[in-house]
Amino acid sequence: MRSRSYGPDLTPPWKRNKPVPEVAAERDLVVEEVTTGFCGAVVRCEKTAQGHTVTLEDRFGKLRVFPLQPRGFLLDGKVVTLVRPQGVTAPRGPRLTASGSIAVPGARARVARAGRIYVEGRHDAELVERVWGDDLRIEGVVVEYLEGIDDLPAIVAEFAPGPDARLGVLVDHLVPGSKESRIAAEVTDENVLIVGHPYIDVWQAVKPSAVAIPAWPSVPRGQDWKTGVCRALGWPENTGAAWQRILSAVRSYKDLEPELLGRVEELIDFVTAVS
Repeated sequence: MRSRSYGPDLTPPWKRNKPVPEVAAERDLVVEEVTTGFCGAVVRCEKTAQGHTVTLEDRFGKLRVFPLQPRGFLLDGKVVTLVRPQGVTAPRGPRLTASGSIAVPGARARVARAGRIYVEGRHDAELVERVWGDDLRIEGVVVEYLEGIDDLPAIVAEFAPGPDARLGVLVDHLVPGSKESRIAAEVTDENVLIVGHPYIDVWQAVKPSAVAIPAWPSVPRGQDWKTGVCRALGWPENTGAAWQRILSAVRSYKDLEPELLGRVEELIDFVTAVS
């Protein structure tokens, strides 16, 4: 006997699985895998011996491969089933900023915080702006450059950091035993965070592949590093023009080395933390 209410399916309507939309796994679509919570942008979708898979890349460049299972992902917080693209443009997910975070459409820049992020030079500041500019404006974080950190303890004292005015500092070549590490060790204020990358100059934080070179050349000690790089690569010995060439090659966080990515994210989190 069939139920008039339920029809041939005797499962009550409220117990039935509701259909979920199918979304083509287009490149750069941002989704979250439901069982692990891993969130990232689609890098590729392919057929393997184990079945169809999708590769996601998070904002730190970490890659994870997941099977294309029904109801396996969240898009804008809603369960979806990812399917292989069929050459038809699917509804796009959230737009990513250059830093890999989800863009906020129509958002206005926040009034600048009292806290700041200091970087060593103009090139550092321009690179941070290129990749994290959208995030910094949303958070109200101002980045300033110092033209070197020789006077860092005095600069910190003049800034007068506090719980509501935290200071983050990004230092080039912050490795054990370096001059930079000794200067950084002089600053002990708990409202100041000093982090750094291991590179001689922020140029090296750009992946060689982004600039279409095999590797950053080794420059003999005693030579100006940037000029030596230009010579070794056969570029005109104009460091300003060389930097514009490098900067223009940076499209997103994917073009930067993880050693810089993690440190900038750490600084943004520090200066925006609620005390």
